[in-house]
Amino acid sequence: MYPDNAPNPATCSDNCGTLPECAPLAVPYVPFQQNNPKRYSQMDALNNGTLYPGLNLPFRAKVNAASLPQTPMTELQALEFVLQELALYLDTHPSDGEAFELFRQYAALEETARADYVEIGGPIMRDETARSKTYTWLQDPWPWNYTEKEGK
Repeated sequence: MYPDNAPNPATCSDNCGTLPECAPLAVPYVPFQQNNPKRYSQMDALNNGTLYPGLNLPFRAKVNAASLPQTPMTELQALEFVLQELALYLDTHPSDGEAFELFRQYAALEETARADYVEIGGPIMRDETARSKTYTWLQDPWPWNYTEKEGK
């Protein structure tokens, strides 16, 4: 199974959580993205950890994506996630006009969702307190601690 001169990872000792010297290196693989790839919806993207089904590679230990609750916070997180994914795609495909237009649309949606959330749930980022009447940054509960029962 292993070449004569290669160490067997099963015989390597656990060195207090660090990578043993005899551990083999992994070979990463990232699929090449074509222009205008298929995309998940924003919530499916957040649930799957990628906007692009073509990059959603199956891993042996992967559990099927769990559905997140539909709350204003998860909606905002999904929009921010999609914006980040589109930005990463545009870094390598800057001439994809359709993706850039989609990026602009999602940026507008995220801006509106953020303003709406801050209006009902309070500031998410420290600089958003500048728009408040008082400094509200360190008041409990924090934005991610709101429950659905509180309507936030």
